[in-house]
Amino acid sequence: MVCQPLAAASSHHDSGLEQQLLASITQLASDDFAGREPGTEGEKKTLRYLAKQWFDIGLVSGTNDPSHPWFQPVTLVGREPVGSRASFARRGRPVLVGPEDVRVMTFGRRGIVQNAPFYFVGRMAGDLPSRTELAGRVAVIFDKPSPRVGGEVLPLAVRQNALLEGGAAAVLTILDSYRTIASVSERRRHQGFALADDAPEGDLEAYVTMEGMARLLGGRDALDALSNEANRPDFAPRLLDLTGSFEATTRQTTIRTHNVIGRLPGRHPEEGAVLLLAHWDHFGTCGTGKIGEHLICNGAIDNASGLAGLTEIARRLVHQPGGPPDRDIYVLATTAEEMGLLGAQAFAESPPLPLGKIVAAFNLDSIAIAPAGGPLGVVGQGMTRLDSGLATVAREQHRKIAASDWPNTFLKRQDGWALISHDIPAVMITSAYGDRPRFQHYLETDYHRPGDVVKPGLELGGAAEDVWFHVALVRYFADPRRWSASVSSAER
Repeated sequence: MVCQPLAAASSHHDSGLEQQLLASITQLASDDFAGREPGTEGEKKTLRYLAKQWFDIGLVSGTNDPSHPWFQPVTLVGREPVGSRASFARRGRPVLVGPEDVRVMTFGRRGIVQNAPFYFVGRMAGDLPSRTELAGRVAVIFDKPSPRVGGEVLPLAVRQNALLEGGAAAVLTILDSYRTIASVSERRRHQGFALADDAPEGDLEAYVTMEGMARLLGGRDALDALSNEANRPDFAPRLLDLTGSFEATTRQTTIRTHNVIGRLPGRHPEEGAVLLLAHWDHFGTCGTGKIGEHLICNGAIDNASGLAGLTEIARRLVHQPGGPPDRDIYVLATTAEEMGLLGAQAFAESPPLPLGKIVAAFNLDSIAIAPAGGPLGVVGQGMTRLDSGLATVAREQHRKIAASDWPNTFLKRQDGWALISHDIPAVMITSAYGDRPRFQHYLETDYHRPGDVVKPGLELGGAAEDVWFHVALVRYFADPRRWSASVSSAER
């Protein structure tokens, strides 16, 4: 049976759905869930909550493994920072910076750099320096970013990784933003993980406080001058009269965590499946330790909102008129997204169905951003054969897809990338990525900070529209007569 397009439910305010979303977000982002850190009691509560919600909706286990119903085991191995050593010289003369003002970290067992010259790259608002410029040098960068052409702001981790991949022996970050030595150390404790079969890399990252950097440069005036230099439109990278030696060591830790997988059986599973996913994990605690500060990273927007949306989409698919779709619908809540998309990678490496049977995958991440009535942004646009189908459903639902490539700057920072890397066609299409100013504001304020909590006036208008849009999206791609898995994008 060919499913007729849904009426465009997004054309009116759905206060009932917004209340359902708010209830789920409030529960998942409560202090009782302790920031949903993998391998903790917060994980157990999260998994129990999701599995019960999905079971009550009418989903069945999607692991296709009788020994592990609902929960797919994922084992992570990481390197927890334990040793940090740094020494500096200016014009060949030693400069002392205490351990309270500098921290060196690595993803490997041990990382070391000896007497490397410092190469100042400012805020990295322009092009990446060449490999020849970076090789054998410590790239020195300010934490606080500068807007690039068009207003794009590159997060610190993106800039650091680009410098290391570009050939820098190490990256030294000057902490002129909200971060502290304590907070970056705590964050690395969460990030230095990989799947058990993958060895972490040994790149060196160092962090220095403003006080420590002023000492290296010979005074606060010299540091202010360096900051002003980085802000100039005509800034050009250059060598500083500083050298440094860094060493970092780690110890191995293991986390046993889980993906949650549900399934809505289709009438003709031989026709393949559609996958919906959202990550359930967050950081646990990520506060700076200041007196009176809220320490838990509750992750209300990132990504309790995506989980709430995922559940409400599933609820409406289960109870849709006309019965179940032809194709199976898999519903996946991934672990360890914040540690490097590791849960999605584990799903792709040990899937409950042949990967070639997944005709489309749709990720939901941080959807409580935009108000109702806005356009959709697509992370992954132009990367898969799904674009024409997205356009068809958007047209039927009277939704506009923003003509911007900006969302693709997040392509490798979300679970869809782990799936695309395994040849699964995956996109993230939501109103959040269609509203660049609001999304940018979130990144610069509450993103990955204790402020990402349920606040009065949490915006759910766009999220509610996204739920209805995904119901229509899944119905379209789950219908073999409307979306054939064998038709190439060139033929479509």
